[in-house]
Amino acid sequence: MPTENHHKTEESKNDNFPSKKLVKARRLWHQLKTVSSGVWTKLSVNDKQLERLKTVSSKVRTKLSVNDKQLERLKTVSSVVWTSISINGKPFYRHRWFLTGVGFSVGLSSGIAGIDYGITQVETSLPDKSELNAIVRKQTLTIKAADGTVLQQQGEVTREHIKLDEIPDQLKKAFIASEDRRFEQHQGVDSQGIFRAFVTNLRSQDVVEGGSTITQQVARILFLSQEKTVWRKLKEMRLAQKMEEKLSKREILERYMNLVYLGSGAYGVGDAAWIYFSKSVEELTLSEMATIAGLAPAPNLYAPDKNLNLAKDRRNTVLKIMQEEGMITSEQKQQAINEPLAVNKNLPRRLEIKHPYFTTYIQQELPKYVSADVLAAGGLVVETTLNTTWQEAAEAAVAKTLKNKGRWQNFKQAALVAINPENGEVKAMVGGKDFSKNQFNRATQAQRQPGSTFKGFVYAAAIATGKDPYDRYLDAPLIVDGYEPKNYSEKFYGWMNMRDALTRSINTVAVKILIDVGYQPTIKLAQNMGIKSQLKPTYSLALGSNEVNLLELTSAYGSFATKGLHTEPHGIRRILNRQGNVIWSANFGSERVLDANSAAITTWMLRNVVRNGTAGAAQLNDRQVAGKTGTSDESRDLWFIGYIPQVVAGVWLGNDDNRPTWGSSTSAAYAWREFMRKAVKDVPVERFPSLPKLSAHKGSIKAEPIKPRKIVRRSVPTASSNQSSEETSTGTRRRRRRRRRRRTTSTQRRATSTQRRSTSTRRRSTSTRRRSTSTRRRSTSTRRRRRSSQRRQVTPTRRRRSSTQRRSTGTTRRRSSPQRRTPSRSTTPKPSWRERLKPDS
Repeated sequence: MPTENHHKTEESKNDNFPSKKLVKARRLWHQLKTVSSGVWTKLSVNDKQLERLKTVSSKVRTKLSVNDKQLERLKTVSSVVWTSISINGKPFYRHRWFLTGVGFSVGLSSGIAGIDYGITQVETSLPDKSELNAIVRKQTLTIKAADGTVLQQQGEVTREHIKLDEIPDQLKKAFIASEDRRFEQHQGVDSQGIFRAFVTNLRSQDVVEGGSTITQQVARILFLSQEKTVWRKLKEMRLAQKMEEKLSKREILERYMNLVYLGSGAYGVGDAAWIYFSKSVEELTLSEMATIAGLAPAPNLYAPDKNLNLAKDRRNTVLKIMQEEGMITSEQKQQAINEPLAVNKNLPRRLEIKHPYFTTYIQQELPKYVSADVLAAGGLVVETTLNTTWQEAAEAAVAKTLKNKGRWQNFKQAALVAINPENGEVKAMVGGKDFSKNQFNRATQAQRQPGSTFKGFVYAAAIATGKDPYDRYLDAPLIVDGYEPKNYSEKFYGWMNMRDALTRSINTVAVKILIDVGYQPTIKLAQNMGIKSQLKPTYSLALGSNEVNLLELTSAYGSFATKGLHTEPHGIRRILNRQGNVIWSANFGSERVLDANSAAITTWMLRNVVRNGTAGAAQLNDRQVAGKTGTSDESRDLWFIGYIPQVVAGVWLGNDDNRPTWGSSTSAAYAWREFMRKAVKDVPVERFPSLPKLSAHKGSIKAEPIKPRKIVRRSVPTASSNQSSEETSTGTRRRRRRRRRRRTTSTQRRATSTQRRSTSTRRRSTSTRRRSTSTRRRSTSTRRRRRSSQRRQVTPTRRRRSSTQRRSTGTTRRRSSPQRRTPSRSTTPKPSWRERLKPDS
């Protein structure tokens, strides 16, 4: 080997080269730089930020950089440290005690991290703090009347929410003693109660006592499920603590006593008192209170209607705890224990449904005002517009009409709607005869022909175009484009003004008015006033050939009552969520659909229909009434829509299968009056506006007259002007039927009487013949005596005999006359069928 190479080798042996550990450190530093460069690439920063970061990093690297000598010193120090802490020649990190400590530290830190993660997950899964004041459960629906009366409930909900001050003090103490003795001391979770329950259950080797506080139970009822998991228990405990921060003890206790399930469909103490004892909470005895309080842990087990002995044992346990806690005296406890436990079972009140036609209408209206997810979540309380007094009057009026008139007039169904026209609130609704048999609501779902009730809109449109109620039209046969309207009476009355034509409900005049006004102005006015159904532009529109429902027709007539203002009909005032907050409230504004003068004139005309026309049966003794009757073809539908300034109500009578009836619209007016007499008993009397000056009246809409292709008019002798039409005379059809019945009965009676007279005549004839025979016999005997006498007497005597004979002959003839008259009486010709059908025959 050359010297120089050897020299170099020696030099290399003596130099301090970096160790393997240092090489590894440098490799690690290089990897870190590589990763950091990738991170820098990933991060989006601007040029200035990047320059600053580079400057900072260079300074850090300068301070952290070490030369080889410094690294060697660190290596020497570290080797000394490792040598000094080694035990038995082994480094400390290889000993068992060190590994155990490290494992414990890792486990502890993992546990802490897991707990922290669990707490975070619990917190994020809990409802918002603003929702903690909920007062009803999820998936429930409560519908109330305007006065707060509960009409219907769905889901796990109590019939009535009782204020805490209305609950007897002993009943509250019984629940606290049974469920949460330290209710006033804890802050949602009672550690002492949990430990006590654990010990008690351990001694009994069974779950006989729970550790949940009343607050925890309220949290579970309102926000959680009934699943038995640790996760649910953790959420329940945390929720209880939050509720204690948000609500007072009184608010929590009130919610609990109205929400807790107590078996047999009872939710809350009010339901339980009714279901088990048929009492209100203030009527309960101490024994009954303790029985109800004892139901909470296991309602199906301790229910007195199922297990009376277990219910008594549980009651006695509650009474014992109350006495131990100083809530009652020993004498009160013993007296309550000795009291017989008498169960008087009732069905849950929440299953009762009042006025079901109205409540089903409300449920159909709900999706219009709240979203589907809100409805699905439930917990809603719906405050409606229903007036319970009016509703009961409506149901009574419908039942009475069906009973008194429906049987012999051949209609089996009826519907009635009452609305406050000023704000559109539906105050009463009857949709049929019996909801339990048929749930079809004839007030909102049935589409029927309104008949002459639609004429109100035709005449209103005519007045609104500037026509005068005294404008005259000719009632005569009319065929327009092949359509021939006929009057109800099939008679014609000549010239008459519009007011009288409406009063008499003349069909031909209504069609002529429609031609003068036009389809579109009439249809538009009717729709603006509240008719939502489709209206077709045909001549029969004037006579109500287009189908509508009772609710919209009644609402539309309400626009007359409010001087031309219309408000959308509705049955809901407010909707409240679980927290009792209002999420929707009615705010329907009024809209001008008819000028006030035209509305006042139309009302004046409709008042005359009630005073002097077809709706006479609807008159009220103490107030003005306006309205219109209507009858469809063959009397299939019988209508009356009437109103006073504060109320508009409509009545429909008929059959679901559209069969003809034998009645008239008078029956509908009768039902309307039966309802209104009771409904407006306490409503102040108001008068309609007076008739405006007709000379100053101007039209508010423009007429669009129809131009028929062909009109055929025929002149016929008109009936007397004072003779009313068939529809004007409200009882004409009924009187016709009665006359026919009387005629039939009279004919039968006359036939029977004729038979009796014939029999009597035959008897008299037989008697006459017998008397005639006897007379002839006497006459023969007399003649014999006379001939014998003639032989003995002289001529004067013969003359006297001749006179006597003439007298005898006359007597015989006179006595024989009845026999000659009898045949003439029995053969008197019978009256013709026309004469027999006359009313006076």
